[in-house]
Amino acid sequence: MDKLIVTAAITGGVTMPVQSPYLPLTPQQIADEAVRAAEAGAASVHIHARNPQDGKPTADPEVYKQILPSIRERCDAIVCITTGGGIGLSTEERIRVVPAFKPELATFNMGSMNFSIHPIGARYAEQEYRYAWEKGYIEASRDAVFRNTFADLEHFCKTMKEHSTKPECECYDVGHIYNTSFLVRQGALDLPLWLQFVTGVLGGIGSALEDIMYMKHTADRLIGAENYRWSVIGAGYPQQFQVATLAIMMGGHVRVGLEDNIFVERGVLATSNAQLVEKAVRLARELGREIATPDEARQLLGLKGMDRVGF
Repeated sequence: MDKLIVTAAITGGVTMPVQSPYLPLTPQQIADEAVRAAEAGAASVHIHARNPQDGKPTADPEVYKQILPSIRERCDAIVCITTGGGIGLSTEERIRVVPAFKPELATFNMGSMNFSIHPIGARYAEQEYRYAWEKGYIEASRDAVFRNTFADLEHFCKTMKEHSTKPECECYDVGHIYNTSFLVRQGALDLPLWLQFVTGVLGGIGSALEDIMYMKHTADRLIGAENYRWSVIGAGYPQQFQVATLAIMMGGHVRVGLEDNIFVERGVLATSNAQLVEKAVRLARELGREIATPDEARQLLGLKGMDRVGF
């Protein structure tokens, strides 16, 4: 098996400040958390930006400028920037990080879907919210469509190719694997691919072991096992570590982090992204899987190298 690539998703665009006091919100906090996650064993750190005044997800390049150089100066982790952003952001707002920063890796969402977090709202009373925007943001997701039309996909592919940024293909359901295969056949996506099976999001496929196996078998059939490497995301606890364990055993790779799950044990909040990375690394070592360094991950994924990014 390849050495295991561990990705740490540092803050995301759907984990709410009300959910955890440990969620990084300011540029300094996000950069610090990314560096600590890399020190704990993450070869790749997945970065969203937040408004430093109130923690709301933002695609503002000026905020990214405060995050990305700080990470690069202090560690050699692959920096994967989101093009998903957050609820309510336009496709043009989401993709502009690629020409602005020319990252080695950027997420590429493979289809439109209902992406909702509205059940979170039932867990908290009005007075518990830390910021005024949170409750409305959560409720708005009930009627939100995460737009990724074929025109959008083609535009994102073209933009990433122009800047030698490798797409991290985020597949939230089996249909997204079909979309990925179509783009390969059209020549829009180059092989080999880097796939993320995103599971457990309301509106997408679940995190049952059968779901992961079906995603993997479908990708093998449509794309060919020799033409891609894959990682898996499990939203929530204990799904994050259950699907990670399966991926470790099957030769896949794993993503953990506060974007996807806020608990290190049942009912016990993780105090950092590094704590979640440490748990994934510990599971891998117990199962006899070696951990990839950032440079080993770059070689496995065929990335252009940190010396060619724009930050």
